[in-house]
Amino acid sequence: MDVVKRIVHHGAHQGVTGSCHEFVMQNDAAMLIDCGQFQGGDIRDLVPEHGFQDIDFPTQHIVGLVLTHCHIDHVGRLPSLMTAGYRAPIYCTPATAVLLPIVLADAMKITRFPQAEKVLRGVQSLLRPLPLNQWHELEQDWRLRLRNAGHIMGSAYVEFEHMTEVNESQLPVRVVFSGDLGCKNTPLLPDPTPLEYADALVLESTYGDRLHEDRQTRQQRLKSVIEKAFLDGGTVLIPAFSIGRTQELLYEIEDIIFDDPKWRKMTVILDSPLAGQYTQQYRRLKMLWDEEAKQRLADDRHPLNFERLHVVESHQQHMQIVDLLRHSGEPAIVLAASGMCSGGRIVNYLKALLGDERTDVVFVGYQAEGTPGRQIQDYGPSSGYVMLDHNRYDIRARIHTLGGYSAHADQRELLEFLHTTVGAVHDVRLVHGEASAKAALSAAILRSGLITGKVV
Repeated sequence: MDVVKRIVHHGAHQGVTGSCHEFVMQNDAAMLIDCGQFQGGDIRDLVPEHGFQDIDFPTQHIVGLVLTHCHIDHVGRLPSLMTAGYRAPIYCTPATAVLLPIVLADAMKITRFPQAEKVLRGVQSLLRPLPLNQWHELEQDWRLRLRNAGHIMGSAYVEFEHMTEVNESQLPVRVVFSGDLGCKNTPLLPDPTPLEYADALVLESTYGDRLHEDRQTRQQRLKSVIEKAFLDGGTVLIPAFSIGRTQELLYEIEDIIFDDPKWRKMTVILDSPLAGQYTQQYRRLKMLWDEEAKQRLADDRHPLNFERLHVVESHQQHMQIVDLLRHSGEPAIVLAASGMCSGGRIVNYLKALLGDERTDVVFVGYQAEGTPGRQIQDYGPSSGYVMLDHNRYDIRARIHTLGGYSAHADQRELLEFLHTTVGAVHDVRLVHGEASAKAALSAAILRSGLITGKVV
């Protein structure tokens, strides 16, 4: 059985965003893995009325959808899929089932998606939460299992296994979709579950060409930036994705402030209603935290709800804080979405503070080509400028990139995922990466000798 030929891509194959992959179990039955929105340089034609990409592939034979996690580049086309008539089950982890309605409601509100409430009710009626590590039987003698991916709360990689067909090693034929794999030793989250084996592995490659800083180094660098802001009365701006990155950063910032009493008057501003909702859910889901985080709770520390954390709710309050930071000289740390500076409240902070030499902008996640975040990252260090809402803003702020805070595994961790526990991986197909990242990871995989087939 050549299972690689059964995989069709509808996004994130030649680019990074828009993750959407189809696994054909039989000619008349296929599973969809993710249904994400294209962003940045990956954007194709938008539907002008509501800002969501249309579904440009047949769906009549799709018998199920698996969501690996609820980042918008993995779930953002779900409203369009529903509008196209999709009514089959939607499988995900229980935590993703909790977070997904918040993601979709916000996205449809921003884009004024027609009949948003009806679509949201339809999605919720189709959700079939599956516990991690338990097999669920599908059609055509296939079964499905979700395993912890360690990317954000509730993230999973997906295993499809044929219950009667075996491979050369007399193991059941298995096809695995990695979704987004997280880093090891990430705050709050357990490490990704090791891979057992795969006849075909669809593997993300976002950071396939680089290595991240270790956790201690990245925290020390963040601490240095905060210290500078404390001394000169500047603002630290951190564009952060509402789910995952924001909660990890709060966890690390609480630790930095806790260890140095002189900084306990530093105001930490979480200016994203959406991130605030997710942070509340992360606190509710503390049973899924890793052991280190649970120990902090036992020590009566509150890493996601500490004393100096100020959560901004209203737009009026947001604008007041922007104006205050523009003029006050009070040191502060601001976390606001969007993570790639392509919208959201972070844009107003950038407009107000990019021209101030006391400002530090700290990028902690991937900046896609074509986004303002990538422009600031590329041109800021040379005193360049960025276009925000069709206006030019000169960059005098200091620009930092802390790779260690990425929620994506780096090249070493992706290779470690190929150190399987039961049998070797046969073929690998790389997705979710720029061409240079995929080329570097492909070469590294072939050098490693960890697979018995090809990188296709």
